[in-house]
Amino acid sequence: MKILKMIASVAIGGLMVFGAASAQAQETGYWQKIQSRGTLRCGAAVAPPHVMRDPASGEFSGAFIDLCKEIADVVGVKAEVIDTSWDNIVAGLQADRWDMSLALNRTPKRALAIAFTDSAWDYQVSIVHNKANPKIDASWKSLADFDKAGVTIAIMSGTAQEQILSTQIKNATLLRLPDSDATRLALMSRRADVLVDDADSNLLFTTKNGEDWVTVLPEPAIAKQGVGMGLPRNVTGADLAVINLLFAEKIAKGEMKASVDKYAKQLLDQK
Repeated sequence: MKILKMIASVAIGGLMVFGAASAQAQETGYWQKIQSRGTLRCGAAVAPPHVMRDPASGEFSGAFIDLCKEIADVVGVKAEVIDTSWDNIVAGLQADRWDMSLALNRTPKRALAIAFTDSAWDYQVSIVHNKANPKIDASWKSLADFDKAGVTIAIMSGTAQEQILSTQIKNATLLRLPDSDATRLALMSRRADVLVDDADSNLLFTTKNGEDWVTVLPEPAIAKQGVGMGLPRNVTGADLAVINLLFAEKIAKGEMKASVDKYAKQLLDQK
């Protein structure tokens, strides 16, 4: 009987330890940690109209900045936007410098390192060039057409399109620059012959800068991907559902498109 009591005591003690560990794990889950801190830290790299930063005030705006704030409101915390670059947008998330990476293209390579929400927006890449550039033939439609010796292609480093072009461009020169302003300045100053970027951002650029620019939606496509949020690799399906359900409702009600259109109009009105 004494032996049975000892076994029972050990078993009960083990269950208590297991229960305490389970409770502790639950308390320190993804959203629980954020609620304990009181802030949702969102890593943001500029990509108009999804993520924009006022150069004078440093204030962020854009469709995905609004999503960060809405998610924070759902969780019951404040939103904190942290400035970063596309080179560091994934590494900073892995290093726990922020809780969520905004407006991140969903790629298989990134999915090996981090988790993704569902897409809030669709993404494709376009090519922009000056119609008077003698190096460019008006009939060019594919990325391979532009892959010619002597052609310089401006692209933001650390982006999904930079990863793709790094493997596909064999003859042209890739001019890797840190942000969208630098790539557009390179194109306009003729340091670069071609700009490869998100089609939404390129549309804003060509609309604002007159009729000198030609936009090509390449065939075959360079990339067509969803754009969502990047989260730490160990989040659970229940953690992701908090955001995915919000996205599904906003897309179904047309609110996501309305938000992107609003910020695109703001940029165009600054012309």
